[in-house]
Amino acid sequence: MKYTIKSGMFDVAGIGSPLMDIIVDADCALISELGLIMGGMTLIDEPQSIAILKRIASLHSQIVPGGSAANTLAGVATLGGNAVFMGSIGRDSTGIDYKSRTEKSGIETRFAFHDALTGHAITFITPDGERTFATHLGAALRLSKRDIEKSTVASCRILHVEGYLLEEGSLRDAAVCAMSYAKESGAKVSIDLADPGVVQRNGAAVRELADRYADILFLNEEEARAFTGKEGTAALLDVQKFSDIAVVKIGAKGSLVSHGGSVFEIPSFPVTVVNTNGAGDNYAAGMLYGLTHDFSIEESARIGSFAASRVVGVAGARLEKKFDPKEALS
Repeated sequence: MKYTIKSGMFDVAGIGSPLMDIIVDADCALISELGLIMGGMTLIDEPQSIAILKRIASLHSQIVPGGSAANTLAGVATLGGNAVFMGSIGRDSTGIDYKSRTEKSGIETRFAFHDALTGHAITFITPDGERTFATHLGAALRLSKRDIEKSTVASCRILHVEGYLLEEGSLRDAAVCAMSYAKESGAKVSIDLADPGVVQRNGAAVRELADRYADILFLNEEEARAFTGKEGTAALLDVQKFSDIAVVKIGAKGSLVSHGGSVFEIPSFPVTVVNTNGAGDNYAAGMLYGLTHDFSIEESARIGSFAASRVVGVAGARLEKKFDPKEALS
């Protein structure tokens, strides 16, 4: 079943928080010492960030551009799609570096600049491949609806919204503005709920926004449980009430996809897990690429599953090289 999507300059326009990732190998004891939630995302202020960075200064780390929507757009670009990223960065060296690296990865940018530190996510990878985040959003929090270019949104085929923007405040206002522009132009709206905490803190509002705007809704098991109070297929069918295409990712078991009364069970692909960082983002990348390149919904989901398997087998949160989508369909 092919999914009808309008034509446009960009296959996918993404809106989210531009964050420089500081990736550190860690053990569970360090996570506990820092008071972080294992496998979760904890928002930290600038003093907390400085203290954590001082604590991990002697540990090996890798610094790369990140952020949920940004990772998805990087995946779309790696696969050969056209992508553009909207967000807010600081007028600092990190912001300049982030913009430069993003554009070198094949993504066009529409960044707003603000007088604040560029956001960053300290990502702790434990030996089991689980990732734990300590995130200082910095300039990313300054994004407002005034920063959203209507022409950019109108020129995309799918608008992809990072779930972290659905928190109450100016970020939500910016996301609603972008989604409204998308609906006006006939673009599809994709929302990745990103974290169960977003749903738990903003349940009614998130459900209302999904019902009003979402055409494609991505959730993992924990997010689906928070969103519906159910699990598995029962959760999927509940999510389907809020969007045209519903996706519930169930880790190593694969994923469940629903559209028009049909449920597709999408397998995972065997891989030696290095870390799980970026798995969901790249699943979305593969699926959105497929939907904008004439693959069926089921085929697109399989491409997404394959992309997720490729990224958990490497150290970073992004695909290292393009693959032939047909590899996912054989």
